Amino acid sequence: MARVEDLAGLLVAIAAGDRPGVSASLDAAPALATARLARRDEFFLAACQAQVYEGDTALHAAAFAYDVQIARDLVRRGAGVRARDRRGAEPLHAPANGAPGTAHWNPARQRAVIEYLIEAGADPDAAALGGVTPLHRAVRNRCSAAVRALLRAGADPRLATDRGSTPADLARWTTGRGGAGTAAARIEQRAIIDLLDGAGYPTPGIGGKTPGDDPPEG
Repeated sequence: MARVEDLAGLLVAIAAGDRPGVSASLDAAPALATARLARRDEFFLAACQAQVYEGDTALHAAAFAYDVQIARDLVRRGAGVRARDRRGAEPLHAPANGAPGTAHWNPARQRAVIEYLIEAGADPDAAALGGVTPLHRAVRNRCSAAVRALLRAGADPRLATDRGSTPADLARWTTGRGGAGTAAARIEQRAIIDLLDGAGYPTPGIGGKTPGDDPPEG
């Protein structure tokens, strides 16, 4: 257990799953539960394969890590479930990240943290920069468990990004984030298409290059 006293260190501890260390750090410095990352402290959270931005919070990190236990503790300590980073992403956008077949990816934990955040007051249709919702992100990253959880919570598949892309569009495109480059991604893509078709939002034919549903990083 390693207690940390700065937000960046806390985010790393959360990503590493050091629950005792996280709890001790929050007990010692309660303000960390609601602190926002500074622009100068932005970094790549390697354990979760996620970039953290100015305005991100410990709850964003718990969501990236798919850690419901830490998320619950943070909300009890006052963490804002609607906190937005400089790119407009709320904690609910974070668990929609994932790369099928990688070591970090865990669909069951991903679904559980999405369900908890919505229970705690997250908006399933919250739009980040570019009009990107958690559903757009989950579809493009080929995370079918996240897509299922968001649809069940009422996420609207008809919403388009500022570039005009709906989740159904992103489900069919064969390039871009998530793509179709691995067997796991192809299985997830098929499952997502079936989910959207079954929900009454048929997807267009597969093909074409994704024009991008996220604005450039930076």
